Formats: sequence, C-alpha cells, structure tokens
Amino acid sequence: MRQPLRTLAVNLALAALATLSLLPLAWMVSASLMAPGEASSFPPPLLPREASLANYRALFEQAGIGRQLLNSLWVSLGATALSLGFNLTAGYAFAKLRFQGRDAVFRGLLGALVIPAQVTMMPLFLMLKQMGLVNTVAGALVPWLASVFGIFLVRQYALGLPDEILEAARIDGAGEGTIFVRVVLPLLRPVIVTLAVLTFLGAWNDFMWPLIVLTDRELQTLPVALAGLSREHVQDTELMMAGAVVTVLPVLLLFVLLQRQYLQGLLMGSVKG
Repeated sequence: MRQPLRTLAVNLALAALATLSLLPLAWMVSASLMAPGEASSFPPPLLPREASLANYRALFEQAGIGRQLLNSLWVSLGATALSLGFNLTAGYAFAKLRFQGRDAVFRGLLGALVIPAQVTMMPLFLMLKQMGLVNTVAGALVPWLASVFGIFLVRQYALGLPDEILEAARIDGAGEGTIFVRVVLPLLRPVIVTLAVLTFLGAWNDFMWPLIVLTDRELQTLPVALAGLSREHVQDTELMMAGAVVTVLPVLLLFVLLQRQYLQGLLMGSVKG
C-alpha cells in the first residue's frame, strides 16, 4: 500500500475510534436535555425531540446539588494546594539537597507504592476519629497532603535542573528558601501544572474516602451526592445524565485548558532522571 493511502487508512481508523470513544459522552449530554422517560424508550433516541434544561433546573432547585458542587470544588482546590505544597518541597529535597539517609528514605517511599490505598483507609479513619476530624473538610483533605507518586514525579523532573544554577544562587548569598521560590519553582512550572491537574482530577472524582469520612449531607461531595440521588431516582435516567454532565464538565474544561503543559510535564518527567 502506498504511503498516502496508508496514512489515509490510519487517519480514518483513528477517527472511527475517536468517534466511538466520544459517543457515550455525546449521548450523556443529549440525554440530559431529553424529557423525563424519553431516554428509556427502545431504541434509545440519539437526540432529544425537544431540548430542555428542565433536568438541570430540577437538579439544582429540587435536589439541591449546588451545595455538593461547591463542596467538591473546595475539597479539590484544597487538596491541590496541599499536594503542591508538600510534594514540590519533598520532591525537590530528594532531588537536589543532600542529607543523611536520603536515598534509603526515597527507596522506602517507592516501596510504599505497592500498598493499595484501600488498605490504609481504615487505620487513617481511626486516627482521624481520635483527632476529632471525622465529618470535617480537614478530614477529607488529609489523604491529599502528600503522595509517593507526586514526590516521585517532582523528583524526576527536578533531577534535570542544572546544579550550576543553584550553586550560582548560593554563591550570590541566596538562602535555600529563596532559591526554591525564585529559581526552582519557575523552572518546575510544567510539572507543577501536571501535578495540580492530576490532584484536582483525583480529588474531584474521589468517591470512597468522602463517603467514609463525610457523613453529613451538607458536607458531602458531588460524586457521593449523585450516588445517593441515583438510589432515590433510579428510573430517572435524564436527571442522572444531567448530574453526570455537571460532574464531568469542570474537569473536562480544566484538562482542555491545561492539556499542553500537562502532557509536557508528564513526558519530560518520564525521560529524565
């Protein structure tokens, strides 16, 4: 097969796969605009007979999902800020600062990667209960303070920073804090964006930990609230699709806006170190 025909065939195959991948998302948006019961007919329609925002109004006015939407936003932003603060400093320290036991501690952290997060939930819950943090936003944020993956990601990227820049700053009399803030952080911008996006997506979509630690409905996050709503409105497919759109839309917009730097940080972190 000639090269142009081969390229055309590959592009058509990729376009077909992309269409198949996007079809459930497109139907979700379409179903959220349908009248009650319309999506449950057979065969299911691809487009609404008469598009309406009634399901979204019901979601916010009757189900009161706006409160949970704000809770998810605050928890996700708080988790992102905490993750950046701890993981950036720890990753930079493991990459560029010399201290006793540095490599041994880092190898121990890497070993912790094999422990499933679900295993640590019960001990963490009991610790937070002793501290009085159950059913609080602070309790929901504790697992996001630092992560082994985040430290590893920052360390791998920071290893590629030239030591000469740091030494020049020290010779000029800059302290380690000043070097980190004014020299290192600007150079870590791609990995900062990557870590921020990954943390925000993880906290936004997290279902298990908020379900365990946040029992008050006023404090529940959006995934937990939608799960409860689906039990109450199990036959209302259109309302659930509207809830799914509200859940997916913010993270989708965030990914689209930051995808260039997000992918750059992932790729550069994967080849350095």
